[in-house]
Amino acid sequence: MAAGNAGGAAAASVALLLLATSALLAAGDDPYRFFTWTVTYGDITPLGVKQQGILINGQFPGPQIEAVTNDNLIINVFNKLNEPFLLSWNGIQQRRNSFEDGVAGTTCPIPPGGNFTYILQAKDQIGTYFYFPSLAFHKAAGGFGAIRVLSRPMIPVPFPPPAGDYAVLIGDWYKANHTALKYTLDSGKALGFPDGLLINGRSWDGYTFNVQPGRTYRFRISNVGLATSLNIRFQGHTMKLVEVEGSHTMQTTYSSLDVHLGQSYSVLLTADQPGYDYAVVVSTRFTSKIISTTAVLRYSNSAGKAPGPLPGGPTIQIDWSLNQARSIRWNLTASGPRPNPQGSYHYGLVPTTRTIRLASSAATINGKQRYAVNGVSHVNPDTPLKIADYYKIAGVFSVGTISDSPSGGAGAYLQTAVMGASYRDYVEVVFENPESEVQSWHIDGYAFWVVGMDGGKWSSASRQSYNLRDAVSRYTVQVYPNSWTAIYMPLDNVGMWNVRSENWARQYLGQQFYLRVWTSSTSWRDEYPIPKNALLCGRAAGRRTRPL
Repeated sequence: MAAGNAGGAAAASVALLLLATSALLAAGDDPYRFFTWTVTYGDITPLGVKQQGILINGQFPGPQIEAVTNDNLIINVFNKLNEPFLLSWNGIQQRRNSFEDGVAGTTCPIPPGGNFTYILQAKDQIGTYFYFPSLAFHKAAGGFGAIRVLSRPMIPVPFPPPAGDYAVLIGDWYKANHTALKYTLDSGKALGFPDGLLINGRSWDGYTFNVQPGRTYRFRISNVGLATSLNIRFQGHTMKLVEVEGSHTMQTTYSSLDVHLGQSYSVLLTADQPGYDYAVVVSTRFTSKIISTTAVLRYSNSAGKAPGPLPGGPTIQIDWSLNQARSIRWNLTASGPRPNPQGSYHYGLVPTTRTIRLASSAATINGKQRYAVNGVSHVNPDTPLKIADYYKIAGVFSVGTISDSPSGGAGAYLQTAVMGASYRDYVEVVFENPESEVQSWHIDGYAFWVVGMDGGKWSSASRQSYNLRDAVSRYTVQVYPNSWTAIYMPLDNVGMWNVRSENWARQYLGQQFYLRVWTSSTSWRDEYPIPKNALLCGRAAGRRTRPL
């Protein structure tokens, strides 16, 4: 489909889709929720300096998506920017449907003036997620927003319904426009330290959460930033952790919580203190320079600002964070999206079929700063990998262009990096971080069990310390400096899936690759065919999808 007729074709597709979904609704299918979003540039001043922001329906951050397990989400996105645009859905697994993942390796971008309708399903998922723009360096301009997926009615949740449910999008921020940041990276230079932190798009005391005395509230916290791990705490209050990225957890109480890049947590907070305005404090972790910001937790009977200093948080202490991470455990008695205990799948009793070791590195290639995984610095081709795979277009990528283990050499090279894997394998993945900064890794299309993490170098003997009983299942995990983190993951989702650093400069400069989970089956039970309304670009331009 040529870019020029993309808008009309997509509009026709939506009209037909409405007819089809009406029939499905009448037949008692899973509910559909429809969204129409217009993406534009607009002036924003989150740190007091006017910048070019990316707005969705005029909002920064973008509108929140509210859904229930198995809901179908029909999101019609109109791109009014002067450059291609894509949205991706952090943690939504796109079961059997990586075409809708919204990253450069799976989905053709929405051209300027065009539109595309995402057809997603929150299949067998609950919990806290977010969406973000995945191309260029758009994430530094906004375009992100919260996603919350509630349990279906009659499925028990392991805590009483809260009095309110708040999204808390925290992240670092630069005063420079996203175009200037992208130019800096393209020039082979580092971005430098962020200029400030934001809570829901606002700086110091710019956002207020209203509470009633004696009631309990749910706060869904996501780090949507670019470069730094963050710590959050609520002045005079504690947090009870109840959910991590789609998994109910043991309800441990914390006075402060580390939230690494790309991660999401749900906590319960009870308004059990005298009536004041309390500070919600967010500050950077593992940085020589510590920057902070605040929001306001306002009681309805507030007598003004709460007395006393702002609560201090951890700064560079790795052991503190490591111990907190180890304390986060899966709630084996809680129901999942279906009416069965979420711990009924005994992940620790299943033998793994393959070990994949992934080592991060920084490198200089052709005189410019790049980042790599196992010695390969990823380069996106002109055609999305999933599209090329579907149409069997030769020369776009080769499976096996990244190895299962570190190369051992100090250098790195540019390559379109694709690792092959077989459907229904059960793999052990070890993230190795020989560098001096904390890292965060995300795998699209999957949740995985975080079975172990520790300092030093990983070896087979490290498996003796694995948690094979109640490790939390999630989709983003941190790796501490000069340390390793191990996960177990069942490859039960066919497709082309992005494995990436959540440090966005590292991701942009090559610290990512694609995992091609493949089966010879052509059954729709294993993978859906290409969407009828898919945009086609690069070497796939001019081809047809399926009859509408």
